[in-house]
Amino acid sequence: MIGTLLQRLAWLAVVMFGVITVSFFLIRAAPYGPFDSDHPPPPAIQKNLLAAYDLDAPVIEQYGRYLKRAVFDFDLGPSLKYRDYTVTEILSEGLPVSVTLGACALVVALIIGLSAGAIAAMRPRSWIDTAVMSAATLGIALPNFVIAGVLILIFVFHWQLFPVAGYGTLGHLVLPSIALGLPFAASIARLFRAGLLETLSEDHIRTARSKGLSPLAVIVRHAARQAMLPVVSFLGPATAGILSGSLVVERVFAISGIGSHFVESAFNADYNLAMGVIILYTFLVSVLNLVVDVMYSLLDPRIELS
Repeated sequence: MIGTLLQRLAWLAVVMFGVITVSFFLIRAAPYGPFDSDHPPPPAIQKNLLAAYDLDAPVIEQYGRYLKRAVFDFDLGPSLKYRDYTVTEILSEGLPVSVTLGACALVVALIIGLSAGAIAAMRPRSWIDTAVMSAATLGIALPNFVIAGVLILIFVFHWQLFPVAGYGTLGHLVLPSIALGLPFAASIARLFRAGLLETLSEDHIRTARSKGLSPLAVIVRHAARQAMLPVVSFLGPATAGILSGSLVVERVFAISGIGSHFVESAFNADYNLAMGVIILYTFLVSVLNLVVDVMYSLLDPRIELS
């Protein structure tokens, strides 16, 4: 396994290099720059600004300098919008917020998804199964910003149970976590139900039932671990989806996380901040996918990490 992990880490370095290269040139190809506005500064001041942020050199030369600074010095440069702060400082402030929101959304997705999938599997082809799977299909179809809008209408304007925006208390995390986690809960419910139905038909499950165990005990003690394999496989893409989905949810609920900074960097043409967020997201998603692969091999020893 050690050799495979080292090989995967080497591929991670290749992926990071490719993402940095492609993203750098795509961002530089945008039709507007960080200092373009309706009231641009005088040409002399704009020339000095470009020189100060190393934007007056040819693009290929800018790329070489950025690659050296980011890879070897771990320096993502200053923000072109918030000029008193570096990109590293901005990301270090936004990362805990986004990680907390993403972790809460993942917990919501797992709790709701696993519970719904187990309930549906215990009553296959019943009205309960049909209702749960219909709700899951609806949850997959609805984007998280629509769910966020419905939650705000119900729990903020109608019942006034939660704050509408901001970050700082547990109440601020409830609605964003639900809006972000519900679509993934729907997918987890479908996968867990399918895994349970396949597992519950095996011989060792029939033996457990013959011992007089209740359906819930059979699922928890004997069927859940094997039925979790499809869910664990889904956790890698789900984590990536939660990270990318937080871009919209953080804006809807005015949460100052990495997603919010990424949207602002796009509006402001903040090259360095946009690159920093892309690099961080790529690294997190790649590492989390590797962790999921390791978990998959641990849940089922018959599967080797390759």
